Amino acid sequence: MAFDGLVLNAVVSELKTCLINGKIQKIYQPSSDEVLLSIYANNLSYALSLNVSSNFYSAYLTTSKKENPLVAPNFCMLLRKHLMGCKIANISTINQERILIIDLAESDDEYNSAAKRLIVELMGKYSNILLLNEDGIIIDSLKHFSTFDGANRDVLPRAQYIFPTSNKISVSDYKSLEYRLKEGGSLSNFFAENFTGISKTFVINAINHLNIDDILTLDNYNTTAKYILEVQNEIINNNVELINFENDYTLQICKSLKEPLQVNLFLDDYYTSKQQQEQFLSYRNQLLQFISAKLKKISKKLSGIDDKLKECENLDKYKLYGELITNFLYQIPKEHISHIELTNYYNNELVDIPLDITISPSDNAKKYFKKYHKLKNTFLVVQEQKIELEKEINYLESIVYEIQASKSINDLDEIYDEIQDSFSSTQKQTSKKQIKNKKAKKGKELIDPIVYQIDGFKVLVGKNNKQNDELTFKIANKEDIWFHVKDIHGSHVILTTNNLVPSQETINKCAAIAAYHSKAMQSSNTQVDYTLVKNVKKPKGANHGMVTYTNQKTVIVKPDKNL
Repeated sequence: MAFDGLVLNAVVSELKTCLINGKIQKIYQPSSDEVLLSIYANNLSYALSLNVSSNFYSAYLTTSKKENPLVAPNFCMLLRKHLMGCKIANISTINQERILIIDLAESDDEYNSAAKRLIVELMGKYSNILLLNEDGIIIDSLKHFSTFDGANRDVLPRAQYIFPTSNKISVSDYKSLEYRLKEGGSLSNFFAENFTGISKTFVINAINHLNIDDILTLDNYNTTAKYILEVQNEIINNNVELINFENDYTLQICKSLKEPLQVNLFLDDYYTSKQQQEQFLSYRNQLLQFISAKLKKISKKLSGIDDKLKECENLDKYKLYGELITNFLYQIPKEHISHIELTNYYNNELVDIPLDITISPSDNAKKYFKKYHKLKNTFLVVQEQKIELEKEINYLESIVYEIQASKSINDLDEIYDEIQDSFSSTQKQTSKKQIKNKKAKKGKELIDPIVYQIDGFKVLVGKNNKQNDELTFKIANKEDIWFHVKDIHGSHVILTTNNLVPSQETINKCAAIAAYHSKAMQSSNTQVDYTLVKNVKKPKGANHGMVTYTNQKTVIVKPDKNL
């Protein structure tokens, strides 16, 4: 990310226009790495986000609502104890370092200097939030570091606060580095490696703006340094803005009338989107891991059943052994023998039959018949078990498809609820423990299905198995047309006909949509079945989304949603 010292200075410059003398009303800690300060200033309420995670370290005003834990963390309680009701006396930084300093006064007395100081260090994985007293002693910090553990300073309660050190220098001293220039190197790398608060992303954008090459020459170096100094001056006057740049963002001089708090609002949108995406991916991966574990467990059971079925392949042989011994008992010598050859009267071939020498021939026949009946009963039971396990695997694979096709946290919420509904109460408790940071949502309505308009008809597409059932059996009319890819996991698609007869071209377009919303979306040609909704049935006890259908027709289409 490009949250460098320049961006922090731009944030602070805007914060000074609205938060000075503001009163801290509430303090929250929605996650382990983020603190929110609710500040009332100039008859308006603001929320200042201080994020010290290694991926999203930043500070900005936010309008996003975030869930807070039921029990506030210890650091949050400490901040509430010391800062509630305090006024913001000043907001500043140190040169271009990524260090935010918030000075706080405990009363309105103009002679009472800032009694507390909140320090926010935005330095990647070493980012931290520290609360200092009036003597610069650390009251506490969000993260603790010690020189005994290899840190270069103590960040512990009751320790004297020491600002982080750096070998980089201010851009204002750029002349002092001219002797180190090695022409032909990377201009952007040189600035990022040697100057405080300057990111490579910012320098690359500056190079583009200045229309020069990213090559280290004396002229390019001086031109870029002067431009950076110009940007620093414009930050003070709030004449800068943030823009998207190469999958990131960067700061530039604003050439037109700037929206108030543009830098803060841009960061709010940017980091909210990034955090939601990370939360979505984390949530999706947790669901996938849970379902994958279930699939692995069931597949192991299925493998054991296959082994038992393989054993049952010999049941007819044991029956034959018993029959032959019984029928030819008079030919078998009474003395104990380990095997006997008898003629199979079904094909007139000789059969070598092993015998247990410790028991009589008739008892050997009984033993083989007992084996036969045991394997026969086992075969009937495990064959039924195999069918049920294969159904469960098929259902879980459909959930995997749903998860992989999901686009939002709301989509995942519905899938989560479906998983909860599909397992026993014991399994529900297990899944809740494994899928963290997820609250059960009882009585929640299904989110809207995907809607297409095709040739004047409305086409509805289910996003998950529960919604597939909802569409097919509650929303659709009996004369609407139901689509599904043939023998592949995918969404139920409903063409609402309103008692009109769609053309074959319309049918094919709907089939192409059904193919697109399936595991066959990358195929060039896909078979799609379609039939009237009244021909689609839900087997008793079937899982969500599992149906049978009759009187179907099949078309071959190319998956497509842009029709």
